[in-house]
Amino acid sequence: MKYVIACIADTPRAEDVCDHAIWAAQRLDTDLEFLHVLEYQPDAAPITDLSGGIWMGAQETLLLELAELDKRRFELARTQGQQRLQSAVERARAQGALRTDGKQRQGLLVDTLLEIEADTRLFVMGPHSGPPRSSRLLPDHKLEASVRALRRPILVANQPFRAPARFMLAFDGSETSRHTVEAVSRSPLLTGLACQIVVVQSDGKDGSDALQWARSTLVQAGFAAEGVLLDGEPAPQLLRHATEQAMDLLVMGAYGHSRIRQLVLGSTTTALLNQAAVNLLVLR
Repeated sequence: MKYVIACIADTPRAEDVCDHAIWAAQRLDTDLEFLHVLEYQPDAAPITDLSGGIWMGAQETLLLELAELDKRRFELARTQGQQRLQSAVERARAQGALRTDGKQRQGLLVDTLLEIEADTRLFVMGPHSGPPRSSRLLPDHKLEASVRALRRPILVANQPFRAPARFMLAFDGSETSRHTVEAVSRSPLLTGLACQIVVVQSDGKDGSDALQWARSTLVQAGFAAEGVLLDGEPAPQLLRHATEQAMDLLVMGAYGHSRIRQLVLGSTTTALLNQAAVNLLVLR
């Protein structure tokens, strides 16, 4: 059995993540598990290290107090996480998702997700609540790091939940985006939803042939799919179109180019993850 895993820690949109995960588990007819990961580790990450600035007579007492504060902080975080898990499970069962459970783990988020990836069909996450990254050279944002590391689909809840009726698929004719179209055509998650395939033409390239292939593939799979050609830079045009069309979901492939090229030229995937207000379904 492969699960829908909903990550409800460290996101301001925990309820939205919960509701999107319930919808996905019901569409996929699979079990749902809410996951709360405690990334804070008291043995390795004390509140602060003041040992060098404490007079010798007071050092031992104050360090013991700091250690006790660390322990208490950790226990409070664990209790809060357990309460969030219980509330999420109750919310899911009240909406008819009876095959639901909750689990709390300690460690780094991405490492934890990689450990359970083999038993996962879909991850559901929200935007991370930490400070934004100002440079592409700094360590990856947790959401972006998860998208880079995981091979399973990730549904990103950027908005309050409403049952999706239509979705937009970003397509550029690359091998990555062709795999995305084929994955959508096989998955029950989006079956029955209206689909708009969007190709952004840039650098004078004609995207009509690529658009025709994508539309034919989805129509043959039973989707009511229409195609749209836009001109300009991919990320801004996709974001503008998704907003203007009030799309419920934007579906895209992830990182179709090398890491070096992404650092030098930028990445449409990263831009959409950081800037999109619409819900995202990211496929690898």
